[in-house]
Amino acid sequence: MPDLATVLIVDDEPQIRKFLRIALGAQSYKVLEAETGAQGLEQAALGRPDLIVLDLGLPDMDGQAVLAQLREWTQTPVLVLSVRASEAQKVQALDAGANDYVTKPFGIQEFLARVRALLRQATPGQGEAATVRLGELNVDLAGRRVTLAGTSLSLTRKEYAVLAQLARHPGRVITQRQLLIDIWGPSHAEDTHYLRIVIGHLRHKLGDDPARPRYIQTEPGVGYRLLEATAADQAFPS
Repeated sequence: MPDLATVLIVDDEPQIRKFLRIALGAQSYKVLEAETGAQGLEQAALGRPDLIVLDLGLPDMDGQAVLAQLREWTQTPVLVLSVRASEAQKVQALDAGANDYVTKPFGIQEFLARVRALLRQATPGQGEAATVRLGELNVDLAGRRVTLAGTSLSLTRKEYAVLAQLARHPGRVITQRQLLIDIWGPSHAEDTHYLRIVIGHLRHKLGDDPARPRYIQTEPGVGYRLLEATAADQAFPS
């Protein structure tokens, strides 16, 4: 059990945040707070929490939208804490990427038990980075921005989605099939020509030579990997 895990509370009710801050602090957790969805997304990116407690009824945006944006770049566990008690709303949140769901009012001991259960799979201080930097390439997963040598790149939705998926796992091969399913959907699992076209466009915008790749490497017949910074730097030494 991580004693120094960081928990982000995103809830617009000051009393709830205070109650949870005291309860979590008594268990040696570090607590971050946000009262709006925008603040929650910013804290998730900057504070790199190990767990996010998310209310769905936020003043600036629905919690479901916050969850969707979080899942675009991080797999940090999310515990939804909401007055919405219908089965359909719970299923919607869980299908959108929430790891657990607790309805208000709630018992603090049950809440803490659920926190402990989710944190067993997390390592303190190891929340996912919001920005992946590989050589001169910066992929801002939280802000959905890509820059190369300080210059912003204009990418299509599919181009960004492919690059972001590779950036979440630098150095690892992501299979063609997995990329197609994740980005185009299960019905396009065999449409490899879609992926080849997007990869070609990405390489052109990155100035990447397929024969001597600095960023995107092809594993023939398998998939693609985004080269880690060291490999990229060795390909084109300064």
